[in-house]
Amino acid sequence: MPMALSIIVPLYNEEDNCRLLYTAILSAVEPLELCFEILFVDDGSTDNSFSRVEALAEQDPRIRVIKLKRNYGQTPAMAAGIDHAQGEILMTMDGDLQNDPADIPSFLEKMNEGYDIVVGWRQRRQDALIRRKIPSKVANWLIGKVTGVPIKDNGCSLKAYRASVIKQVPLYSEMHRFIPAMSSITGARIAEIKVRHHARKFGTSKYGLSRIYKVLLDLIAIKTILTVAERPIHFFGTLGIIAGLVSVLMLVWMLVAQWTASTPHFVVTGSLVILFGTLGFALFSLGLIGEYGSRSGDFRLKDFAAVIPQRAGATRDTERSYE
Repeated sequence: MPMALSIIVPLYNEEDNCRLLYTAILSAVEPLELCFEILFVDDGSTDNSFSRVEALAEQDPRIRVIKLKRNYGQTPAMAAGIDHAQGEILMTMDGDLQNDPADIPSFLEKMNEGYDIVVGWRQRRQDALIRRKIPSKVANWLIGKVTGVPIKDNGCSLKAYRASVIKQVPLYSEMHRFIPAMSSITGARIAEIKVRHHARKFGTSKYGLSRIYKVLLDLIAIKTILTVAERPIHFFGTLGIIAGLVSVLMLVWMLVAQWTASTPHFVVTGSLVILFGTLGFALFSLGLIGEYGSRSGDFRLKDFAAVIPQRAGATRDTERSYE
């Protein structure tokens, strides 16, 4: 049977949650009677998370385990799972049991309506107000305003994607929050459904206020991508021409001032002529590079780690370097 569903679970120091999460996923998915796989991505855990899921993989051939050589972060861990997933529909979720696997059937039902991405919207969120809820609300508002894709809960990891869509989206840094916005470039149909959210029982949260500046920087990057994705040369080329014209006008003014025996500041004006001329050339060149990259580049983050073959007793492949 073709693989219908891949469930991707990044893990970082979640040893007490591994088996409980596995059991909850089986309870939710097995009654659907479809061919599925579970990909646990160990993001450089320093506890026994990897050994726990490795033991599960030896018992259940539907489990595949990906081990990263060090802690890269949630987005690269998701990217590794997406790269290796074989299902037609890919689902991502956190490994801390705050996402509820019982919501998986609802996502599949929504996908069957023809959507390409279905995003979870956490109801009665069980997180700290100051450290998590308020920054999240502000970030979701900003992301909606800047990208034009008004998702209410971009930070919810419980999402479903068509493999043909998500495998074309470049993921790095904290970009998993912006997948709906980036997918909108291709005209993907996006829906949002309400999901349950539970308080963490084991382990500690990996999120904090320190991520705010990363999200802001990524938001600037996403806005730039959304603005120039179709024709980079139009955006950067226009800015380059403007900078070049400023350089030419200042040069003309400097020459006219010299001809009329005025006393301009030649050092300052000459420096500005060179500065704007160089800026114009750099921006125009950046537009050409972007045009070439948008047509032929491959920005996927691949080969993060080796995959443990999905058969009992299998030995681990040689780990490949991220660098």
